[in-house]
Amino acid sequence: MEGGAGGSVTCGSWIRRPENVNFVLLGRSITRPGSSSSSVIEIFSFDPKTTSLSSSPLARHELEESDGDPITIAVHPSGDDFVCSTTNGGCKLFELFGNETNLKLFTKELPPLQDAGPQKCLAFSVDGSRFASGGVDGHLRIFEWPSLRIIGDEVRAHKSFRDMDFSLDSEFLASTSTDGSARIWKTEDGVPLMTLSRNSDEKIELCRFSKDGTKPFLFCTVQKGDKAVTAVYDISTWNKIGHKRLLRKPASIMSISLDGKYLALGSKDGDICVVEVKKMEISHWSKRLHLGTSIASLEFCPGQRVVLTTSSQWGAMVTKLNVPADWKEWQIYLLLLGLFLASAVAFYVFFEKSDSFWNFPVAREQQTRPKIDSLLGDAQSDDPNTWNVFGPLDM
Repeated sequence: MEGGAGGSVTCGSWIRRPENVNFVLLGRSITRPGSSSSSVIEIFSFDPKTTSLSSSPLARHELEESDGDPITIAVHPSGDDFVCSTTNGGCKLFELFGNETNLKLFTKELPPLQDAGPQKCLAFSVDGSRFASGGVDGHLRIFEWPSLRIIGDEVRAHKSFRDMDFSLDSEFLASTSTDGSARIWKTEDGVPLMTLSRNSDEKIELCRFSKDGTKPFLFCTVQKGDKAVTAVYDISTWNKIGHKRLLRKPASIMSISLDGKYLALGSKDGDICVVEVKKMEISHWSKRLHLGTSIASLEFCPGQRVVLTTSSQWGAMVTKLNVPADWKEWQIYLLLLGLFLASAVAFYVFFEKSDSFWNFPVAREQQTRPKIDSLLGDAQSDDPNTWNVFGPLDM
């Protein structure tokens, strides 16, 4: 799905719906010959078998001309609503209703951000209880969701926002600035916790928390001259514990899968690389995917090893990753059942073939023990001498 002369894709994201259905949400700037420009929000269906999007949108909403173009989109983890920031009209809240055959979009005002100006970063916490926005003007706002109660309001949080991300437990918010600084915030009260340390010639640009539920880390891309590395910070101390050259070129976007197994980096000239977090080794390369264009959006599909990427020139693309397949839930249960049956068969064979306590073999030369009946005689016998073998009984 290319941008082409009729418009360009400005942002994109996945929408996770019930029954393992995933939609793709795109913001587009449409230019019609001989008329003014307009922008639209479109939702497409995704076919996991062919790794492709539908040719026509399931739902479409045309923005007002005064709103400008979509900048960034954040989808709530429930998949029921999302927030879109525009160049002129602040932020708008959209709600989804219906299913794939009858999907409807409804727009609502978002009073705290209605006239807040363009927001560079929007993010929901993993549990959906927090929402944060970072403006082009450096203004940070943290809200309780869906009540929109203001938790934090920092006017001069940064010179201008570059990136942000919530931790897995929703306790922390990391944010980066265009001046190369990075700060950590407590989401409970919106208070700044600390500023990450860096050298004077280093710029921290992108940030993502680990999401695998084990030892928590913060991944940051760091630019030092023409050298680009991915640094890892231990969030118990906020100290940098190491770094590695992965993409080997300046990154424009970073993303992490919902299960935390993979980290993805998109370059400013159209490449993406996907890294296995456990080994910190590259598992997938897609070079020249968006040839010569900076990748604007990069996000993992919620239920598939597929990534969505967007750029102004090449539009939206979905790419299947060349990584080992994951175990499905039914495959795990089938494996456990197979192990149980194999154990039962092995026990049965062992029981039948072994000299167990209950199944001692009788040696051929060993005389069998006389039966008790042969010693006592037949209890029903009328022979009067039968009981005399014990002699007379003394009464």
